Amino acid sequence: MTAGVERRTVVVHHRLHADFAVPFPWLHRLLGPGSGLELDTGGLRVRFGPWLVETPLDNLTGAEATGPYSAFRSLGVRLSLADRGLTFGTTTRGGVCLRFREPVAGIDPWGRIRHPGLTVTVSEPELVAEAINKIVAAS
Repeated sequence: MTAGVERRTVVVHHRLHADFAVPFPWLHRLLGPGSGLELDTGGLRVRFGPWLVETPLDNLTGAEATGPYSAFRSLGVRLSLADRGLTFGTTTRGGVCLRFREPVAGIDPWGRIRHPGLTVTVSEPELVAEAINKIVAAS
């Protein structure tokens, strides 16, 4: 007979910070400190200058690296009229497209417009997509 077996829970805390791919130093200064994508056990946060998108991890449904993009469709903050997707863009080279279970607030300060997806031009889009897809697969 075995005495009570103690089960330990191991919590692994990972934090991923991905800076925007910024080809021009003045643009980096314009975005300000704290801009970028952060992913940790508290959720996903993407700051682009004054804009902020936040959501819990269980609201993520997937991600994929995308691009390259045309300059018109990739630079600055852009709302897609076709699907209400949001883009935070700094380069035409490429980025990562994030998809959400429930649309998130982002473009307007009141949160009235909700976005089913967010494209961000981070410096390592493949790494971000892989991390998000591992989180989605594990849940």
